Amino acid sequence: MSAFHDLAAQSYGGDEAGLICGYLFDAAAPEPARAIDSAQAAAWLGAQPEDTADNAADGGNGAYVWLHFNLSHAQAERWLVRHAKLSDTFYETLHDGLPSTRIERADDSLIAVINDVHFEFSFEPSDISTLWISVGPRLVVTARTKPLRSVDALRTAVKAGDAPRSSTELLEHLLRAQADVLVKIVRGVTSRIDHIEDELLAGRLDHKRARLGVLRRLLVRLQRLLAPEPAALFRLLQGPPSWMSEPDAQELRGSTEEFSVVLRDMQALQERIKLLQEEIAANVNEDNNRSLFVLTVVTVLALPINILAGLFGMNVGGIPLAEHKHGFWIVVAIVASFTAVAAWAAFRKKR
Repeated sequence: MSAFHDLAAQSYGGDEAGLICGYLFDAAAPEPARAIDSAQAAAWLGAQPEDTADNAADGGNGAYVWLHFNLSHAQAERWLVRHAKLSDTFYETLHDGLPSTRIERADDSLIAVINDVHFEFSFEPSDISTLWISVGPRLVVTARTKPLRSVDALRTAVKAGDAPRSSTELLEHLLRAQADVLVKIVRGVTSRIDHIEDELLAGRLDHKRARLGVLRRLLVRLQRLLAPEPAALFRLLQGPPSWMSEPDAQELRGSTEEFSVVLRDMQALQERIKLLQEEIAANVNEDNNRSLFVLTVVTVLALPINILAGLFGMNVGGIPLAEHKHGFWIVVAIVASFTAVAAWAAFRKKR
């Protein structure tokens, strides 16, 4: 029965409280990063004092907890309301439906909305979802509805022994993990564009315009959702919370520079895709013009015989050469002459 419960919880994406993973970070402990469940997290949070004056004094470098929740679980938000004591702004952010990336202060904590790619990412614009974050001196909460790559990369790093010394450093690690994921996306898009460009140079058009359109929509959406983040974080760091130390603030500033580089690479890729789309469109137009010219030439060459066939096909009297013994060949010569003149005029114009 217990094994069945564990399997059901794992397939659903969390324990009975919707907690996917939880870690207690304490640099003074023998084990700097220790995995905890929702019950242990509730007990630890319940033992913490209400005021944070001592937290500000040590720069937020003491013990803290990171809890990562699956919001698709019905109990996740209820558990947070009951035990986490987060700012009301965090819950408002969960339900406002605004996916744009932003980081803002709420009371003495940070509330962040970050857009990330799905774990099963297939280079589609729809493979992007939101990660909600609340950062305080003693508690970091991340919540999502679908598996995301950046937070999973952070969880893997923590499992491997990475133990950020403060909650702010954990946020900085998450931002850098997201930047690394975006760099991989840019490399993947670049590889696909290189392949399409090689096919274009080889003259194999196929359906590359549609494929380029999908990649361009993906980059546009990523840039639109991520672009506000560096500016918002920069404004925030002008007046950081009292518990955030200056080294942590400098690390966060460094993470914004990585995002700026990735966003510039995305902009360059968009321009490259645009040029390729214009080149493909020019090739298609050239092929259409060539086909239209061939059709026009055929129509012009058939025009004399069609006119004469229409005239001689009238069932009226007085048709010329009707009784002449060489009338047929005379008409053929006339048609051939007019056809030759029309062909000379058409190909002369083409040259």
